[in-house]
Amino acid sequence: MAERLYDLIFICMPTTPEEEIAKIVSTLEQTASEHGGKVEKVEKWGTRKMAYRVAKQREGVYVYLALHSTEGGLIKELERRLKVTDAVIKYMTVRLDEEIKRQQKLVSHREHRARRRPRKQTAAPPAAPPAGPAPGPAPEQQAPPTS
Repeated sequence: MAERLYDLIFICMPTTPEEEIAKIVSTLEQTASEHGGKVEKVEKWGTRKMAYRVAKQREGVYVYLALHSTEGGLIKELERRLKVTDAVIKYMTVRLDEEIKRQQKLVSHREHRARRRPRKQTAAPPAAPPAGPAPGPAPEQQAPPTS
């Protein structure tokens, strides 16, 4: 089975101590390693204002995890653990490798079409304009400015 890439973002209550957030992250890392996954990156984005109220809160502590896994069961387990953790008020997991695959397919399709289509020959550049004065009315023939 191919390795899959995931982004996992969760939001904790703004009153959650830093030690408890570190404990949640370490629990998720341990769970990932037990299920054959790997946490590539952990970023703590800090307290941010949310777009709308979640669990009667306007702010939350955001934490981002980048994961690699070959099993879909890992994500189910991580989401279950986040769901039962009281400090976590919202979480979201996004599978990235499908999007990357889709982009690569579009690029290869464009390249294939470009190879099939013959290139148009560019015409010779237009001749340079004559070196004389610019065409147009002479300064004496122009109307005087009105005020």
